[in-house]
Amino acid sequence: MPTPILTTKLYLPRLRPNVVRRHRLIEQLNEGLHRKLTLIAAPAGFGKTTLISAWAAIIERPTAWLSLSEGENDPTRFLAYLVVALQMIADRIGEGVLSALQSSQPPPPEVVLTTLLNELTTLQDPFILVLDDFHVIDARAVHEALAFLVEHLPPHMHVVIATREDPQLPLARLRARDHVTEIRAADLRFTPSEATTFLNQVMGLTLSDQDIAALERRTEGWIAGLQFAALALRGRQDTTRIITSFTGGHHFVLDYLVEEVLEQQEAHIQTFLLRTSILEQLSGSLCDAVVLDSSHSGQAILEHLERANLFIVPLDNERRWYRYHHLFAQLLRKLLQSTTASSTSGEVPLITALHQRASVWYEEHGLELEAFHHAVAAADLDRAAGLVEGKSMSLPFPGAVAPVLSWLESLETAELDARPSLWVVYASALLFVGHSIASIEEKLQAAEAALQGTEPDDRTRDLIGQIASMRATLAVMQHDVETIMAQSRRALKHLHPHNLPLRTAATWTLGYAYQLQGDRAAASRTYSEIIASEKSSGDSIYTIAATLSLGQVQETNNQLSLATQTYRRVLQLAGDPPLSIACEAYLGLARILYQWNDLEASWQHAQQCVQMTQQVESIDTFASSTLLLARLKLAQGDVDGAATILDEAEAFVRQHHFVHRMADVAGAQVMLLLRQGKPAVAAKLAQQHQLPLSQVRAHLAQGDLSTALTVLSPWRRQTEAKEWQDERLQTMVLQALVLQAHGKQEQAVQVLCDALAHAAPEGFIRIFIDEGQPMARLLSLVEATGRMPNYIGELLAAWKAEEHKSEAFSYPSPPTQPLIEPLSRREVEVLQLIAQGLSNQEISEQLVLALETVKGYNKNIFGKLQVRRRTEAVARARQLGLL
Repeated sequence: MPTPILTTKLYLPRLRPNVVRRHRLIEQLNEGLHRKLTLIAAPAGFGKTTLISAWAAIIERPTAWLSLSEGENDPTRFLAYLVVALQMIADRIGEGVLSALQSSQPPPPEVVLTTLLNELTTLQDPFILVLDDFHVIDARAVHEALAFLVEHLPPHMHVVIATREDPQLPLARLRARDHVTEIRAADLRFTPSEATTFLNQVMGLTLSDQDIAALERRTEGWIAGLQFAALALRGRQDTTRIITSFTGGHHFVLDYLVEEVLEQQEAHIQTFLLRTSILEQLSGSLCDAVVLDSSHSGQAILEHLERANLFIVPLDNERRWYRYHHLFAQLLRKLLQSTTASSTSGEVPLITALHQRASVWYEEHGLELEAFHHAVAAADLDRAAGLVEGKSMSLPFPGAVAPVLSWLESLETAELDARPSLWVVYASALLFVGHSIASIEEKLQAAEAALQGTEPDDRTRDLIGQIASMRATLAVMQHDVETIMAQSRRALKHLHPHNLPLRTAATWTLGYAYQLQGDRAAASRTYSEIIASEKSSGDSIYTIAATLSLGQVQETNNQLSLATQTYRRVLQLAGDPPLSIACEAYLGLARILYQWNDLEASWQHAQQCVQMTQQVESIDTFASSTLLLARLKLAQGDVDGAATILDEAEAFVRQHHFVHRMADVAGAQVMLLLRQGKPAVAAKLAQQHQLPLSQVRAHLAQGDLSTALTVLSPWRRQTEAKEWQDERLQTMVLQALVLQAHGKQEQAVQVLCDALAHAAPEGFIRIFIDEGQPMARLLSLVEATGRMPNYIGELLAAWKAEEHKSEAFSYPSPPTQPLIEPLSRREVEVLQLIAQGLSNQEISEQLVLALETVKGYNKNIFGKLQVRRRTEAVARARQLGLL
């Protein structure tokens, strides 16, 4: 749902005509414009906002202004307001960013800021961005976003931060690089001259130099204290006595002054001030709804307070919205607490009633988050729950998750049990912010316990469906097929027909279960159903997820061209900057481009995927993308680079306990081990993870052709029965190589021709090229038959382009003169180490064999190959295709 923008936060506060001109500070601000940042940090009441407003009014640079509030602790809400603020000086800046932020799955802050900063570089004129009241921000994500923004500012942009507390920025580094101008409380304090101007000219007093000096000492140049003092001194004759009685800390002085100021106001003004103090921002209509005084107009009183300098700040040029000075509001609230009489039995306390009225007004005006805040402040459980459960403020609502979760954590168990739906919202909020599965399941079980004994109706059945849908989602994270299937079906059985978002979510998780089961036809039908149904209601995150999943099924069905179109559709739906789900589409395109032998484009897409997964911490996708990068390294002949990537991938997967990804890592490691000439280690790894095709590769490398065929035959029947087109094609390719190595040339050619017939329509290249010289020889045999000349020519041309790279790993080719007695597995292993130049002692140490045993293997090898020395053995073995 789009973030509702309160435009009053974007206006520069208007200056009064008689404001004190602070030339020394203005000069300091001007001198700091060559740096990236100006930090104005001081306690409340030191005139930070007034100083910046006065400077912005005279400097010849456009200024974007953003007054922050606690709601901007949500990174998405903060970034949305940041974009809108910048649009006040360049109205088309960040349009795509704002659209992405208003989606149900906004992109990571760094992606948003990168896109925004790139757009800002197109602006030609220097400009300033002011972030006022930044101290209300305590969210780490927002502080990190600010640090990223400051680090990468374009040279014509300058940021000003006004805050009571230092932001979490690398200030030491910024100081060392001369990138920050700092103005602190000591700088902001009124000098004696400025205090005299303020008290006697601005505030209209006639104080002596002695009284001003005394007051200035007691307030230590604190502007707010001086202003409160001036209000208390208006019309008083005993000024010296009042000034000398100001002792103690600021809070004590301020309490006294506010009471003195309030006592000078008419009764209805005092009532107005106290009752509206609960509001962060004031408008005439809102104040009327809260105060309930039909005899006085809220708008008229606000304008009166402004003219009276009673610590009210206009927030727009039209004088529609105001706010109280923060300390003034805090003290008014304190007085409201102390002066509100206890309610009689059955009567709603006044403060509660004030917050309830404010909540109703905000809800009626479409500001649900503000309505929720006041409902919580009123301890109105029913109203707060109604807002949270309502359609207008679902959890993806920008800025809603943190306050909703904080509120739910504050509730007693009995209060949650009375409303089982709140347990479900609680679990949803925890899921949304990435809490552990155990903590989410705990809330779901509490919801089920609270539902026991309730009368079944549409609402309770829908809650049961919501619980099941959430469990299906949790099971997706664990790749638990049975649970996904059972909970998805349970969700679809119980969810209300009108609960379309969750019904769509449950349909998607069901499709995902089909996909994990290998039932690709059922998965494809399910995803297509979602896409078709969502077209009538607009694209959602489920449309994107279903489209992505459909592309993955198409890819595994060897429909590379169709999958490419589908993945590109995902990127269109994901927006610019893209949603995090786009990383999977980049990965799918990278895999397809690899098969088409466009290695450079494949590498670029894989790198895009890796960068996005690092930003969103997508462990599953990160593992897949790094495996593809390792495969690309092997294709480029960089064996060491591939080994490094695979080591990192394995460590990453183990660190995150992603057990189901270990088989994929092992499959890639088998390819690497074979390239490194370690077939025995590869065979053991393939057997450990039960990888049929990897086992075949290892047997083939060891010359154990019978075992390789024994594994291949049932696996091919299984892939054909399940219509796994990708596995079937790979199986046929390996089967052709094994038959060739076995000397069954005609069968090998026929099987390869069948594979080529399946591969040609989609343009597969790497699936053949990666098999090395044996495949090149076999392709040459097919070429001699005259079949598919264009396709075979393309494949052989691609192979010739590979020859300048490091020598590709070769499986044994059909022997020209078959050995009378074949080499054993161990003898092949020893022969490969001999070919690598290892001495007998080194072979002994590597294979953990006695030296005499190694010499015995040498004697057997030489005898079977009919040679006398090592060099002859290696040459003969290569001639026979054994190396």
